Amino acid sequence: MNNNLNNINDKTKIKSNNNKKRKKIILVSLILLMLLIFLILFIFFINNNKETITNDNNQVENNKPLTELEKKLLELENINEKLDFFKEENIDRYIDYKNNNPNLDLEKVIVYVNIGLDQEFYSKSYPSPNQNTSKILTNKFYSLTEDYVPNDLETIDSNFSSGSKEMVKEAKDAFEKMAKDAKSEGYNIRAVSTYRSYEYQEKLYSNYVKADGVEKADTYSARAGSSEHQTGLAVDVDNITLSYTSFGKTKEYEWMQKNAYKYGFILRYTKEAEFITGYQEEPWHYRYVGTEISTYIQNNPMTYEEYFVRFLDK
Repeated sequence: MNNNLNNINDKTKIKSNNNKKRKKIILVSLILLMLLIFLILFIFFINNNKETITNDNNQVENNKPLTELEKKLLELENINEKLDFFKEENIDRYIDYKNNNPNLDLEKVIVYVNIGLDQEFYSKSYPSPNQNTSKILTNKFYSLTEDYVPNDLETIDSNFSSGSKEMVKEAKDAFEKMAKDAKSEGYNIRAVSTYRSYEYQEKLYSNYVKADGVEKADTYSARAGSSEHQTGLAVDVDNITLSYTSFGKTKEYEWMQKNAYKYGFILRYTKEAEFITGYQEEPWHYRYVGTEISTYIQNNPMTYEEYFVRFLDK
C-alpha cells in the first residue's frame, strides 16, 4: 500500500516538474519572441527614421529657390545635358529664338542660334575659323581678310577646266580625279570658277549691286571676304555643253548627286537650306570638305553650317 502511494507521489512530482519545465520553456520562448519582435521593430524604426531624414533633406534641397541660370535651363528643358554643342553664353538668345519659333524642335533652336540665324546676315562678322584647312567656314557671319590667299594653290588640269583655274592642291587633286572618273563613265564635269581673290569678288559683287541692288544681289552673290571661292576650296561646274546655270538640268548633275561625296565634295547651296545659307539654290556650286565630312553629310543631309556647329565649333 505504501509502495503504491509512493509511486503515485513520484509520478505526481515528475508530472509537476515536467509542467514546470514546459512553462519555463514557454516563458523563455515568449521572451525570446518578444525580444525578436522588439529587435525587428527597432530596426524598422531606425530605417524609417533614416528615410524620413533623407526625405526631409531632399525636401529642403527641392525647396531651395532656383537660380536664374537654373530657371533658364529649365525653360530649355535642360537640353544642355544632352547636347555637347550647347553654349551657356547663348542661353538668352536660345530662349528668345525658341519663343519666336514655338513650333521649332529645341535641338534645332540651339543649332540655328549657334549658326547665327537669330540675327541678320552680315550683322556681325567673325574671322573664318580653320583657315588654310579643308574645314574652313566662310559665310555671311564668318569672313576672310583682304590679304587672305590660301596656301598651296595649284592650276587644274586644262582637260577639266575652262581656262586657267586654281584650287588648293588637296581639293584640286580630288576634283581632277572626280572629273576623270566621271569622264570614264561618259559624263563631263568641268571647273568654270574656282579661287577668287578678295579684290575680284569685291568688283563682281559691286557689279551685281549696280544691276540689281543690295538686297537682291545678296541672295546670289557673296560680299568680298565672305565668298567660299576665296578659300580655294569651292568650284562652280558645267558640263561643257550648257551654261553652268543650267547644270541642275543635266545628267552630270545627277551623277554628282550620287558621287561627289566620294571625292570629298558637297553641294553647298540647296533650295531647302536657303534660309540657313542666305543664298539661292546653286546646283553648280560644290565645296571640298574632305571625304569624312562629305560622307557624313551625304548620309545625314545638312548644311556645312549645321555640321560645323555640331562637330567643329568647340
